[in-house]
Amino acid sequence: MIPLKRRKVVPTGAGNTGSEETSPNKFPQVVLFLLERKMGASRRAFLSQLGRKKGFQVEELFSEGITHVICENNSGDEVIAWLESQVRGRGRATAHLLDVSWFTESMRAGRPVEILDRHQLQQQIREVEVVVFSAPSYACQRRTTLDNHNAILTDALSLLAENAELSGEDGRGVAFRRAAGVLKGLPEPVTAVTQLVGLPCLGGHSLRVVKDILENGASCEVEDTKQSERFKVLKVLTGIFGVGVKTAERWIQEGIRGLQQLQDSGRTLNRAQQAGLQHYEDLNQHVTRSEADAVAAVVEEAVASVLPGARMTLIGGFRRGKLTGHDVDFLITHPEEGREVGLMPKVVSWLESQGFLLYQKTTKNSYLEGEDGPARPSSNMDRFERCFSIFKLTEEVNGEGLKPWRAVRVDLVVSPISQFAFALLGWTGSKLFERELRRWAGHKKAMSLSSHALYDNTQRRYLRASSEEEIFAHLGLEYIPPSERNA
Repeated sequence: MIPLKRRKVVPTGAGNTGSEETSPNKFPQVVLFLLERKMGASRRAFLSQLGRKKGFQVEELFSEGITHVICENNSGDEVIAWLESQVRGRGRATAHLLDVSWFTESMRAGRPVEILDRHQLQQQIREVEVVVFSAPSYACQRRTTLDNHNAILTDALSLLAENAELSGEDGRGVAFRRAAGVLKGLPEPVTAVTQLVGLPCLGGHSLRVVKDILENGASCEVEDTKQSERFKVLKVLTGIFGVGVKTAERWIQEGIRGLQQLQDSGRTLNRAQQAGLQHYEDLNQHVTRSEADAVAAVVEEAVASVLPGARMTLIGGFRRGKLTGHDVDFLITHPEEGREVGLMPKVVSWLESQGFLLYQKTTKNSYLEGEDGPARPSSNMDRFERCFSIFKLTEEVNGEGLKPWRAVRVDLVVSPISQFAFALLGWTGSKLFERELRRWAGHKKAMSLSSHALYDNTQRRYLRASSEEEIFAHLGLEYIPPSERNA
């Protein structure tokens, strides 16, 4: 056996020269030393830097002050022999001898995790039986609750998806989101990449990111993306209501890097962008469920005032059980077909007269059915009568008492009762769940699904439905309730 290299004993703290980016020492009772043997110098350097960023004290040289020795692919006997050579003549070393798995789990948790038998070298089990997960290919076949056991993995993939979308690479964005969707639906945390063998939608790139996080506690690619100046600027500019990626890209090419620069530039902004810039801070804060309920009470009063008997439903993420969201969406209809025509202008007029609207833009219903099936829309947007608005939620209404009022994004959608079930399904989300429903309809059933209708391309006829359950039945799918559509 090749002898382990003897390290010079130095006082605790000598190894951290301050040349690397570190965070304040959050855990003074824990002093780490990573054994280089079999781990390798470059990997040891990366893990040491990661530990310091997370607030751990990591020493370069061994000393008697070390409390945790982190090893990789070393036996307990090898490490004990090395330790005794370091403290010869000065008593026995008392540090915990731990496998690198304890370190990576602590990095993921952001704190020192409990030391279990499986972490200790003396009792390390080399072959651990792990559960291999399975999942259907389409998100619309899976039940995905808000109880996400793999948030650190799905957050990382979602960030890469967002970056791809901001770069105009929608295909890569969808691939990352599908991979994240699979992991969100797993019944327990992933502990090894081998558990994911055979799962759908997990391509090589996504698996590399997952492996990096499981082994190192973080992904280099994700961390680099977070620090990317272009990504940060695009996030700020597209965070303005009414600003898309193409507009943000053009502004960046013109030298705009932030909100103040945009304001000082004298550029002409449309009404939506002006309102978005004016209320930027409010619109980029999460809307709470209590705030959504407060808006619902106002909209319900408006609808009842202008069309008694009309029905209003809270849709979007809040219908799926989320406690916060980016905006609040409502679907409005009337039990009598045709009674909903002309409703939106009256609701908007009522809200404006009561001082609730800071901005609004209304579009008319442009949906038409054809004998040969629905015409392909010019975009992925549906064609209902709709009002995009910024709502003034007053303290008297929201009850938060933080300031007199705040701006909240609110979308109002009016649907004929004959299309209500399709609109309800389409506007409940999640976005990936809806995308996969439509993909399933086209690829598996030769049907065309939208928020307006379901058309059977083989039979050349529309399939009517008065409930979401009927739509799932038409598609040959098991019904999944809104609370389990959080893909």
